[in-house]
Amino acid sequence: MSTILQVVEERRGVVPVLFLKGRMDATTSPEAEAHINRLIDAGEHHLVVDLSGLEYISSAGLRVLLAGLKRLKQCGGTMKLSALGPEIRKVFDIAGFNRLFAIHGSLDEALGAGPAT
Repeated sequence: MSTILQVVEERRGVVPVLFLKGRMDATTSPEAEAHINRLIDAGEHHLVVDLSGLEYISSAGLRVLLAGLKRLKQCGGTMKLSALGPEIRKVFDIAGFNRLFAIHGSLDEALGAGPAT
């Protein structure tokens, strides 16, 4: 099984959206972290991360998302997650991350929802 993570960045209106596809583990999560940090460093305060293409997430991947959320909250910002598959949702639920993040069923829901988390 190959360890690959694709990170695609798009804008939906004024909101940057990161699409994560593949596996987010200790080897690949630094790529997602670099994208998140670059957006925050560029002054973005609201970010949506679409996980519809994510097949696997490890504790290292969870840490990257949590670190991004904490940085955004420090500047009054938000990070919303969208379209978690059943296995990814289970990891978030077990780790208690479902209580930390605003999780939406679809990208459209995340983009349409007001600021949260």
